Amino acid sequence: MPELDDIFSLILEAQKGSQEAKTTLIERNSPLIKSVIRRFKNRGVEYDDLYQLGSIGFLKAIKNFSLEFGVKFSTYAVPMIAGEVKRYLRDDGYIKISRSIKSLASKINYFVEDYKVQHGSSPTIEAIAKEFNIEPQEAVFAMDSAKFPLSIYEKADDENSPSILDKIASKENTDENIDRIILKDVIATLPEREKKIILLRYYRDQTQSQVAKVLNVSQVQVSRLETKILGKIKDAFS
Repeated sequence: MPELDDIFSLILEAQKGSQEAKTTLIERNSPLIKSVIRRFKNRGVEYDDLYQLGSIGFLKAIKNFSLEFGVKFSTYAVPMIAGEVKRYLRDDGYIKISRSIKSLASKINYFVEDYKVQHGSSPTIEAIAKEFNIEPQEAVFAMDSAKFPLSIYEKADDENSPSILDKIASKENTDENIDRIILKDVIATLPEREKKIILLRYYRDQTQSQVAKVLNVSQVQVSRLETKILGKIKDAFS
């Protein structure tokens, strides 16, 4: 396939340091970059800056790509582009989140879930603050920080090593592939019990009553949790 051979030739030239090859690849794949970054509009970052971030992710994809991955280059590039934007929003955006705050947010999340199971309702901010011996405003800030979850695009040890999603292969069109990536990212950030509910309900086709027996909770509690989980997923696509 001449077109594919041309792409691979350009990638090899770019990996050897050819700026002309890099520019050509970016120009040819500009629609791909734009289709990815449009998911991140209205997040407080200018469109031109989003495009620059997407281009950086695209260049990283060029640098790390190999035919041995067994996937199309465009498929490989999508999570790299999205990952670069997500890392910026999480680490370099308007709000910086420390590890201690992220840890507190995680603990609060588990406390809230357990509280709901035991009491059938969400705890107040005051109750959360009392539980962790912090000020109410600290509790609110920690809970808000959970909107910037660690991404499964993150590298394991070294910036040049591919992430888990870098090697996802798909025969679907680009928009559907992006949706799959976002969905996997959201599910990866869920607490273990919520992951299990999604697995049992939507991948093993179990009823809420069956799931309730597995989790040793009531069907009503499963229904409430499922509604909350679906809300999280819906928010990720908004």
